Amino acid sequence: MSDEEWAIIGVLLPSERGRKARPSHDNRRFLNGMLHVLRVGCPWRDMHERYGKWNSVYVRFRRWAEHGVWDAMLATLVDLGLTDDWQHMIDSTIVRGHSQAAGAKGGPVRKALVEAAAALRAKSTPAVTVRDALLASS
Repeated sequence: MSDEEWAIIGVLLPSERGRKARPSHDNRRFLNGMLHVLRVGCPWRDMHERYGKWNSVYVRFRRWAEHGVWDAMLATLVDLGLTDDWQHMIDSTIVRGHSQAAGAKGGPVRKALVEAAAALRAKSTPAVTVRDALLASS
């Protein structure tokens, strides 16, 4: 995140206070860690160490989500004219669902694929299996 971006976003984030003997760490490092995980799509545990402990970043991410920090930040950026609201939404026009997700039962293509798989299975399966041979010998 650039310094110009941080100057705008940094004031929108809540200040964190340390718990007991633990100091609070920089929101910028945590935000960079969150953005890295969301951009790359990796699990939280695989987050790079330079962003801090993965669990601390995840806990802060969840806390901000529960307190509405992300919604407030997006609304503020939209109000300032720095982003459009629609750019941050994912719907079915972007992500294609699996055919069974829509309740599809299959059709001629599905039937042909099933028949081809059955034919291949019949060719690759021996006529007499080991189990049949053992049962016949006893």
